Order: sequence, then C-alpha cells, then structure tokens
Amino acid sequence: MIPLRDTIPCHRTPWVTWCLIGVNVTIFLYLWWLPEEIRLKILYLYGLVPARYTHPEWAAWVGLDPNDYWPFLANLFLHGGWLHIIFNAWLLWIFGDNVEDRMGSGRFLVYYLLCGLIANGVHMAINADATIAAVGASGAIAGVMAAYFYLFPHAQVIVWIFPFPLFIPVPAILFLGLWVIFQAYQATTTGAGAAWWGHLGGFAAGFLLHRFFIRGETDHDPA
Repeated sequence: MIPLRDTIPCHRTPWVTWCLIGVNVTIFLYLWWLPEEIRLKILYLYGLVPARYTHPEWAAWVGLDPNDYWPFLANLFLHGGWLHIIFNAWLLWIFGDNVEDRMGSGRFLVYYLLCGLIANGVHMAINADATIAAVGASGAIAGVMAAYFYLFPHAQVIVWIFPFPLFIPVPAILFLGLWVIFQAYQATTTGAGAAWWGHLGGFAAGFLLHRFFIRGETDHDPA
C-alpha cells in the first residue's frame, strides 16, 4: 500500500517543506557521487551512533568525538540509500504541506527539528550500546505525520495497492494508524534494519507537541 497523495488543499506555499525535501535530496545526491569509502565514513561520522556517547572510550578508540553532539541534528539530513530518501521525501511531500499550512513556516521548521531530536533521543535511550549509525529524516517526518493524524483525520489518502493497478482512497486516520502499528510491530519483533523506536518516538512527540505550534484563528502571520 503506497501513498500517492492526499485530498486536502494547501492554502499557502509550503516553502519549508519544499526546502527540507530539496536539502535532503541535494545532500543525498552529493554523497552518492562520492567514493563509497568516503561516503560511508561521512555517514558514520555524522550519523547517530549511540555507543559514541554511552561508551566514550570505545568512541575515542574508533575515532569518534564523544563530545560532539552535532550528529543528533546532522543525521536528520543523511540517508543511506535510494529507497530511503525517496520514501522519506515522498511522505514529507504528502503530509508536510498541510501541517506547515496550519502551523506557519517558522513554527513548522522548529516543530520538525524538535520531533527529529526527540526521535533521536528515544532511539539512543533504547539502543544505548548500538555501534551502527542511524541516519534519516524518518523521526522528524513521523512527527509531521502525527500532527496530520490529529489535524486531518478525515482526509483521504490515495494509495496504490502494489503491484496491482488498483488505486483507492483510504482515511488518513486509518493509513497513519496502520503505519504506527507496523512501526510498533517491527520495533517489538525484528528490531533490525531501521530505527523503529525512533520513528515511534517522533510520532509520540509530534502527537503531544503539535498543539503548541498550531497557528491561532486570528494569527495571519505566515511565519
């Protein structure tokens, strides 16, 4: 079930959503054209490696500065492969514009980054000894999806029932609810392949915090 678009019109140009997509794609393409050894080194250096902070002696031994906290932010703009960047950019394209519309561009950017930071914190807390670098905007995007879940529960998401030529509208509350269930299932069973707990942490953060970022009825400032 692949989401294609939603049915909620956007009343303002979603500049931040577009810029976030553009920055993520540009960084991915730049890194992709680098030699693989250099690309992997950058992903490891700026990705979130929990053991870097919980085992500082080990971190120093492998060449990671345990006092450098930039990876908590930098990893939100790094992606490990084509499917990773395409899927994240597509989800942000579908859900980000409407949430930005309700928050205003400035609030939306702060909200997006905050959800991403909290998602990283949850990932690190649950995977404290992990030596694998977590990268990707999924935690921040999960926060955006949580806001959409609350703000537009009756919206329709047009999905493609892959691999069949079948396109059907699905209530957003159902689509996003199934997404959360899938993340929870993966987190509690396999636990490998992605920062599942981080995704759930970003969604929970978004669900709890989005109300503080919504533009008021009389607030007409787009920022």
